Amino acid sequence: MVVDSASERVLAGLDPEQRSAVTAPAGPVCILAGAGTGKTRAITSRIAHRVLSGEISPRHVLAVTFTARAAAEMRSRLTVLGVGGVQARTFHAAALRQVRYFAPRLLSGRAMPELLDSKVRLVTLAAARVGLRTDRAAARDLAGEIEWAKSSLVEPTDYVVSAARALRDTPHEPAKVADVFTAYEQLKRSNGVIDFEDMLRAAVWGIEEHSDVGEQVRTQYRHFVVDEYQDVNPLQQRLLDAWLAGRNDLTVVGDASQTIYSFTGATSAYLVDFPRRHRGATVVRLVRDYRSTPQVVGLANAVIAQARGTEARLRLELSGQRPPGPEPDLRIFTDEPAEANAVAARCRSLIDSGTPAKEIAVLFRVNAQSEAYEKALTEAEVPYVVQGAERFFERTEVRQAMVALRAATRSIPGETPLPAAVVAALSAVGWAPDAPPAGGAARERWEALSALVQLSEEYAATPEVVPIGEAASVERPVTLTDFTEELARRATQQHVPTVDGVTLASLHSAKGLEWDAVFLVGLAEGTLPTTYAKTVEQVEEERRLLYVGITRARQWLWLSYAAARSPGGRARRPSRFLPQLDRSGGTERASAGTGPVAKRPERRRTQIVSCRICGATLLAGPDRKLGRCPTCPSDIDEELHERLREWRQRVAGAQKVPAYVVFTDATLVALAERRPGRPEELIAIAGIGPRKLGLYGESVLALVDGAGVDDVCPEKTFEIQS
Repeated sequence: MVVDSASERVLAGLDPEQRSAVTAPAGPVCILAGAGTGKTRAITSRIAHRVLSGEISPRHVLAVTFTARAAAEMRSRLTVLGVGGVQARTFHAAALRQVRYFAPRLLSGRAMPELLDSKVRLVTLAAARVGLRTDRAAARDLAGEIEWAKSSLVEPTDYVVSAARALRDTPHEPAKVADVFTAYEQLKRSNGVIDFEDMLRAAVWGIEEHSDVGEQVRTQYRHFVVDEYQDVNPLQQRLLDAWLAGRNDLTVVGDASQTIYSFTGATSAYLVDFPRRHRGATVVRLVRDYRSTPQVVGLANAVIAQARGTEARLRLELSGQRPPGPEPDLRIFTDEPAEANAVAARCRSLIDSGTPAKEIAVLFRVNAQSEAYEKALTEAEVPYVVQGAERFFERTEVRQAMVALRAATRSIPGETPLPAAVVAALSAVGWAPDAPPAGGAARERWEALSALVQLSEEYAATPEVVPIGEAASVERPVTLTDFTEELARRATQQHVPTVDGVTLASLHSAKGLEWDAVFLVGLAEGTLPTTYAKTVEQVEEERRLLYVGITRARQWLWLSYAAARSPGGRARRPSRFLPQLDRSGGTERASAGTGPVAKRPERRRTQIVSCRICGATLLAGPDRKLGRCPTCPSDIDEELHERLREWRQRVAGAQKVPAYVVFTDATLVALAERRPGRPEELIAIAGIGPRKLGLYGESVLALVDGAGVDDVCPEKTFEIQS
């Protein structure tokens, strides 16, 4: 009776969908959980409910996830629910524990080989063995490519064909990568070490090829839970299949719309195909979003609604459960410095009004974008921390570049234009202003050095003013020496350690986190989606990145892009993923923050319209005109609607124009639903601009106030104003 009572307490407070997931019968269960829908609560409650009801023993449960933080959170929640003894680990931690335990049996008494912390050193040696010189960034890219191959169960002899089939953007000629892969495997064996993929494969081999090991593992673990199932790669799935050994007590949870790591070998195919692979599986959809306001949820739904491809088959339309909040803002700036300064100013304002700095995040597509925000936040005296990467001036390539720039001040003529001098100096560290190299790490290094070139262009646009007398001065072009001193000043300012501050992070590293206020910046074509997204599948993954970013916000959401990278630069278009929004209001000004003589560039604000009934973001023209979702109930005043129709007919007849020229049917419905009482409320309805307000505003407001058609136009002709 006590056990039953405890298991029932686990169900308290769950919504209907969560309860369905928790109480689903033993067997294959697939929980499709949207962002903020309480997936961790659902899976831990499912484990606890089954344990406390006596259905299963906690020591027979293995719950696997992808980060140690997520595993720790799972164990903590289970403890709170009164359940101990459940093994909650990452795939790697679970495999490592098993391989270490069975190593004496599998290796004829020998201990498990040493596990490599990083592949980079051996990959560098392997590359040299096949005649390929590499720096650290290139070695990291080769290591990443080897990890993709091994995670995808691709052998060195099959790499060239498999890479071509997967449309891999390889860091070198595929045949050369295959040579490095082969040499790496040989070096590993000769050094008596293994990597993380070897360890996963050893766990699979031990279970599949040693019946006694397989039997012991199957006896220990009988019930499996897999979190973030959309991120499983083929090697991890192979290990999961070995653990299961044909059994079906498996619960998986995932969201195909958050599949953003396919470049590492992760695939949502196992999540998408789960019902087919596991006949009779229970599928539960969690769509109630408890994290974000309806306004944020509505925008997220609108962005992902346009998704195409395999993952879109499992697309979830979320329903915001929080009270309505502020509208998301789309801000447009003339250049990136102006964008960064405006973000910093808004962060300062939020902090001053009581929002903790740690509850604010600035998210961008690539880490090289962080420098502008590090500078702007520093100058605004806003503390910050960089998530998942080094601060800009602490990066190895940036430190090397600054040394090269200082050395170049002695060899490059002083009259050389600053940007040209910087490009020439950076050639000493292997940077060239042509297309960036293939491979993520090498490309990120190139982008970081490219950011220094952009900084030089911005700095050169602000010449130094030198006094030549009491009432006169001249402008002196800035030199390479001036620029190196400016970089040193910025580095000194931004090296101040912080403990609690605004988070600067890439969209990839923000996955699984959330903040009260989120700034999504740099949302321009070429950045998001990146120019390196060539295929339809790659572009769709970029769309999902934006979706992940949006769903990190609880309350405040800011989306922005700069029309140009630097002042006076080439114009860019906004990201294709941004919805087509109404643009209203005048123009505002934002400082570029490039010095005392900086121009103040124009900033435009785009207002996002929300449903006046449920608060969801409205994107379709007719919905914005009505001010409500098409599924929300209409509160139309039928009698007013009829009077408006009659009035429109008379006006159109007097003007000898079709009725829709006066107002469309949708506008009449919007008027009869929204019943504006003032001119500003009338002009807020899409389709009613200043001209129509002047022509018809007085009559429409009178009709809304109860006047009859004869009262407002007994014999008026409503001549068209030219």
